[in-house]
Amino acid sequence: MNQTISEKIISQHAGKPVKAGDIAIVKVDGVMATDATSPFAIKAFRAMGGKKVWDKEKVSLVIDHASPAPNEVVANLHKLMRDFASEMAIKLYDVGEGICHQLMIENAHVRPNDLFLGADSHTPTYGAINAFGIGVGSTDLAATMLTGKTWLKVPKTIKIILNGELKKNVSAKDLILFLVKQLGAEGANYQAVEFTGETIKHMTLASRMVLANMSSEMGAKTGLVDAIGLELWYPFEAITPDKNAEYAREFNFDISSLRPQIAKPHSPENVVAIDEVLGTKIHYAFIGSCTNTRLEDLHSAAKVLKGKKLCNEVRLVIAPASKKVFNEALKDGTIEILSNAGATFITSGCGPCVGSHLGVPSDGEVVISSANRNFKGRMGNPNALVYLSSPAVVAASALAGEIVEP
Repeated sequence: MNQTISEKIISQHAGKPVKAGDIAIVKVDGVMATDATSPFAIKAFRAMGGKKVWDKEKVSLVIDHASPAPNEVVANLHKLMRDFASEMAIKLYDVGEGICHQLMIENAHVRPNDLFLGADSHTPTYGAINAFGIGVGSTDLAATMLTGKTWLKVPKTIKIILNGELKKNVSAKDLILFLVKQLGAEGANYQAVEFTGETIKHMTLASRMVLANMSSEMGAKTGLVDAIGLELWYPFEAITPDKNAEYAREFNFDISSLRPQIAKPHSPENVVAIDEVLGTKIHYAFIGSCTNTRLEDLHSAAKVLKGKKLCNEVRLVIAPASKKVFNEALKDGTIEILSNAGATFITSGCGPCVGSHLGVPSDGEVVISSANRNFKGRMGNPNALVYLSSPAVVAASALAGEIVEP
């Protein structure tokens, strides 16, 4: 049987060969939930009669969506998580430690070839390291916390072959915005996406995480990045597809002439080349989210902002992906550059991306953001207009007061 990466990983965890369309019961290598989903999962776990989790080393909770608590309701939900984590002796990442997907990879809770569940829609991020990461609901997660297993339908796979070298000031974010435009917001519904080709070979882990992360915006079940050229801080063996694996669709793109891309309101698929929106006045710039706020993203912004000052009419808010990322940027001088330019730093977490607090835009404000979604109301105000771009474009636009190319 010639298999895709997804079919191989699922076969390993099902204990038998599977192909697209099969229903499989699989063992799970780990699970994660955030403060947006953990309370529901904990309540469902209790309702199922749960007394202890199946493996305390494989369950993690992360307080990142409304962190620190903006009100007493959320504060009590955070306490519920802390109490449950203490009772079950599982790992809890508390306020300020970082964004869930960054922490799962950064601390090796998820590793190559794993099958990992997260009660968050951007769990496909783990495909950056050749893991099968899928987002699930709180009830499904509760059942897995209890049993260590789940069921799924083996997805068909879309193969995306990328060749050519990205131009200066064009990043993985521009590439994935372009691809979301090509496939559409529902173009990969309940399918896996494999990213491969020469372009991938020279990508950093952070850039691969951008591709896998935003496969969710195509509707994908998961996104898997070819491990060719991948460097991790521990040894691993990558899974590769068989030569004659069967794909639902294949796409080939030469990205050597790709321009910076912008997603206009109100959809991640509403993408145009930056040339079409140059000069659009902005009020608020945000660098953050599980997509684009790692060290290389902060470096990209600092390169643009070094020795300069933000436009007086624009505020720039930055939420580093984790405390580790913040400390690394502090150590190498990046934080100082960004701060001197006028940027404001907030808690490492999701913050404005989900619109919970720490930077909700006002009515009529135009935002340029490095996040992954710009649905109406996504940042907490349906009367704001949110554009998506790379961190470099966010930084350059914050200097100019309008959308510009770095």
